[in-house]
Amino acid sequence: MSYRVAVLAGDGIGQEVVAAARCVLDAVAERGGFGFEWREFDWGCDRFLRTGAMMPHDGLDQLAEHDAIFLGAVGNPGVADHVSLWGLLIPIRRRFRQHVNYRPIRLFPGIEGPLRDATADIDFVVVRENNEGEYSEIGGRIYHGLDEEIAIQESVFTRRGVRAVMEYAFGLAASRKGQLVSATKSNGIVHTMPFWDEIFAELAEAHGEVTTSQYHIDALAAYFVQRPETLDVVVASNLFGDILSDLGAAVAGSIGIAPSANLDPSRRNPSMFEPVHGSAPDIAGEGIANPIGQIWSGALMLEHLGQRDAADAVMGAVARVFAEGGPRTPDLGGTATTEEVTTAILARLP
Repeated sequence: MSYRVAVLAGDGIGQEVVAAARCVLDAVAERGGFGFEWREFDWGCDRFLRTGAMMPHDGLDQLAEHDAIFLGAVGNPGVADHVSLWGLLIPIRRRFRQHVNYRPIRLFPGIEGPLRDATADIDFVVVRENNEGEYSEIGGRIYHGLDEEIAIQESVFTRRGVRAVMEYAFGLAASRKGQLVSATKSNGIVHTMPFWDEIFAELAEAHGEVTTSQYHIDALAAYFVQRPETLDVVVASNLFGDILSDLGAAVAGSIGIAPSANLDPSRRNPSMFEPVHGSAPDIAGEGIANPIGQIWSGALMLEHLGQRDAADAVMGAVARVFAEGGPRTPDLGGTATTEEVTTAILARLP
């Protein structure tokens, strides 16, 4: 069996960590009796600077024929962030109905997190609505540069979109510890957040096997720091989920190890797997980028493709590197290179 995977290594350290992750994925695939057909695309900010576009006009059609999309990092100091985001990532997420952003947060034994109780059992998932909410194109600006200049940005919440991400979160919680927290701010945001709360309450009645609670986003952010070990699954809107999941990654030791999956749960379209970190142009080319966020994203891809044993093997190897005091890149307080960390993980594959 072979899986067709589109590779968008992107910019900066994306090139380095994708190469490292592919080594691990190819190794575990060979042992598992399957393989990958990698197809590389040179899309990203470097392409934008050359051609004026992040990807070709038929780029989405080219991606559609793949089983998955493996993304490195996108970003360049010479390209505005909203150009790179809206020119590549958001069109992919929306075209392929990737309405779930899955962000696992885990403090591995052997990693010292920044919290006072570094031994807390932190293992939870943020499920972020990925295609609508606060990240919409509706709005505009008038009176540019004048004192009366106005900028308007509209949030868009649909019943279909909110139900879809919440249904996924309820199902995930039922398969874990059975606890689901909803992030809201209905005391201040008077239309969209009460709508979010109402749908959450409706679904909670239909999922009696899951214990539910909801917190305002400001209080929940504090809980991420004060008691992250109490969390199981958190469901949040696009903006709130984006912020909370990055906070969770920091609590778990480093954004350099944090993965994500942009999922179409129906599996009718390819899902996309990417680390949370950016392109880090300040260290690009130095060979010291942490490959674990990309490798863990690869493990999520394996799981999504039905190769659960291979995914467990990859994450078991990562966990052993940490637990045994193996090499660490500078973001984790070490001096190791990308290659040294990758080699250590390869050596611990079963």
